[in-house]
Amino acid sequence: MNTLERKLPIGIQTFEKMRTEGCLYVDKTAIIYQIAATKVPYFLSRPRRFGKSLLISTFEAYFQGRKDLFEGLAIEKLETKWEQYPVLHLDLNAKKYETVADLVAMLNQYLEKWEAIYGDEKKDRSPEERFSYVIEQACLKTGKGVVVLVDEYDKPLLQALLDENLLDEYRRILKAFYGVLKSSDRYLRFIFLTGVTKFAQVSVFSDLNQLNDISMKIPYANICGITKKELVSTFTPELERLAEVQEMSFEDTVDKMTAMYDGYHFTYSEEGLFNPFSILNVFDGLMFDNYWFQTGTPTYLVDLLKQSDYDLRLLIDGLEVGSSGFAEYRAETKNPLPMIYQSGYLTIKNFDKSLNLYTLGFPNDEVKYGFLKFLIPYYTPISSDETDFNAVKFVRELQSGDVHSFMERMKSFFADIPYELNTKTERHYQVIFYLVFKLMGQYVDAEVRSAKGRADAVVKTKDRIYVFEFKLEGTVDEALKQIDEKGYLLPYRTDGRELVKVGVSFNAEERNIGEYKVI
Repeated sequence: MNTLERKLPIGIQTFEKMRTEGCLYVDKTAIIYQIAATKVPYFLSRPRRFGKSLLISTFEAYFQGRKDLFEGLAIEKLETKWEQYPVLHLDLNAKKYETVADLVAMLNQYLEKWEAIYGDEKKDRSPEERFSYVIEQACLKTGKGVVVLVDEYDKPLLQALLDENLLDEYRRILKAFYGVLKSSDRYLRFIFLTGVTKFAQVSVFSDLNQLNDISMKIPYANICGITKKELVSTFTPELERLAEVQEMSFEDTVDKMTAMYDGYHFTYSEEGLFNPFSILNVFDGLMFDNYWFQTGTPTYLVDLLKQSDYDLRLLIDGLEVGSSGFAEYRAETKNPLPMIYQSGYLTIKNFDKSLNLYTLGFPNDEVKYGFLKFLIPYYTPISSDETDFNAVKFVRELQSGDVHSFMERMKSFFADIPYELNTKTERHYQVIFYLVFKLMGQYVDAEVRSAKGRADAVVKTKDRIYVFEFKLEGTVDEALKQIDEKGYLLPYRTDGRELVKVGVSFNAEERNIGEYKVI
């Protein structure tokens, strides 16, 4: 079949629509059946646009007894009864919550819809009282346990993250509302909630003791997202078409897809996951781009980073932490790590079982370079639109061997930083150096090191290998001497490319590059 005849579910998050319109579907129904067979409440945390809404919609279709929608899928051979249950599906993802009234209006919208079916005798009561009554009446009138599905339960909380008073109000409302799920247990058949992060102070986590948080459990790791096996088995025609347009081999295309979009790990299992949103958009546009990152601007993450004075180089290079350090978010702390991880900008890269320590890092190149480019305007006067342009100019100068133009451009880069930024700490300037070289890494092999005994930066082009050493408190000659004494060039002696040493001093008074020498 021609790939143009195969329908990609771009923007479709409803299982019914996906199936009735003949869209391509990565079959997750076997694990959905296993989960639905139990009666404990579930919670799943995953980044935005990772398939949570489709998952909730699939559960909805299953509990509505829609056997027709599951024809040809794994669940068809597992389910024999196809019972119908009353389903209360609450989706908090669609609205912008700027005031308490916005949240109450959204809850009222759903409550009124449910009350029209099951009774509105409590319509003048509080949202939690109405919710409790609807659950009870739905069970009594149908003789079936009620299924409650909540998509993006934390959306209002995330939008109020930096407004403490509004956050407290949202938390108070949602604590009471979600608390109904515990008191109404006798009327419930199944509960499944999704969100980006786990707010410890919300009732659903503190009071609902039997809640099964499957966010980091191995058996459920692949419930959202696409494995490499699923990518190849489901989308081979699309991969072949992409390879043809990009003038690449099939194998190289899969490798490029892996580097760009694979690498999400939500537990310490070895198999990585591709972001579904990016995968579908690559096949639709037949171009590699930062699709997922472009759909949302994580300004609240940068604000958190500023408040916490977190060393960005630790986040970018990867860091070790226990699960308690990133798996649960507490809004009163100034640790940005849990939010950055749960939002999808960091993922699990390794796990030391003996020490019970996780290594967190960027999942893939799309997230890595998207995040770096997003950060640049917060540390320099360069806008996000200019970031790629500037990185390319730096790269071209080193590719041509013009180190002097490269260094002069770097000087201009620092000279443009406004005076108010010039009062920043030494770390601020180290981070700027760091970001420039990291961004170059999308075009050439560029490494930036901070560990003792390694060069500050190494850039490898087709013909040359550059080793940079920066001295924030020292001379150019001391920088060059350190390159020799520490043996920074030794690993590259047999490479065959020209080796270039660059010593750089930083002028603290002018807050700019001072002298530099190239050997």
